[in-house]
Amino acid sequence: MKEQNQLVPILLILVAAVFGAAAQYFFKQGSVRLMEVFILKNYYLIAGLVSFWIVLLLILLSFRLGGKMMVVYPTYGTTYIWGLLIAHYMDKELINPVQIGGIFIIILGIGLVSYQR
Repeated sequence: MKEQNQLVPILLILVAAVFGAAAQYFFKQGSVRLMEVFILKNYYLIAGLVSFWIVLLLILLSFRLGGKMMVVYPTYGTTYIWGLLIAHYMDKELINPVQIGGIFIIILGIGLVSYQR
């Protein structure tokens, strides 16, 4: 059986990870407004739900295009990195050296778990 190229599925999962982190940001913003705005008019919550639907579709497409679970799913772990970057740029949260170290550990872990010979 011929091995499928994992590049496109990995790229789709990376995009899904960005949408997943964005969804968490939207939920955070929407949660602040839960008591102020009717839930169906809480556009942050709606944006979070739409973002998660996009994540689901991208994951399905990734697997449909031959993505191996042991390759593409660990890549979704970059959601933590995207979330940190969104928090830094959108909410002006500070990034400390330990978190930068954590980013490198996440990338190393993803690489090791996804490694194919």
